[in-house]
Amino acid sequence: MAQITVNSYDEFESYLGKELGKSDWIEVTQERINLFAEATLDYQWIHVDTERAKTESPYHSTIAHGYLTLSLLPYLYRQVVEANNIKMLVNYGMDKMKFGTPVLAGKRVQLYNIMNLRGTAKVEIKFRLDIENEKKPALEGIATFLYMFED
Repeated sequence: MAQITVNSYDEFESYLGKELGKSDWIEVTQERINLFAEATLDYQWIHVDTERAKTESPYHSTIAHGYLTLSLLPYLYRQVVEANNIKMLVNYGMDKMKFGTPVLAGKRVQLYNIMNLRGTAKVEIKFRLDIENEKKPALEGIATFLYMFED
């Protein structure tokens, strides 16, 4: 269940500049990494070859694809914000996105520090995806969505 529910442009606007909340943790398992590799045809050894990664990777583990980490945002975001009365939602873009720390297989990530909602239909969300027990985030940036509410 989401922490915040919005039903209109005005309700979104009332959160301008406020922190909205945190999602639950989600584990990035090797199975999830392998399925992502299969879906995207990106089989680079650092992601899928656990034995080679143990000896040749500076992390001594496989790591999640950066885009796998990014693709978890919608799932985690829905835990924080539920928008009702929507006729269409469009992912408009990403800005200032930066991968900070690799997510090792078996680590858990969490969406944290969503804030800076702007506009009425165009919503810019500053986000940070943290890794459990790591100082640097896995990913941070600004996600922009276009919310088109029913009249």
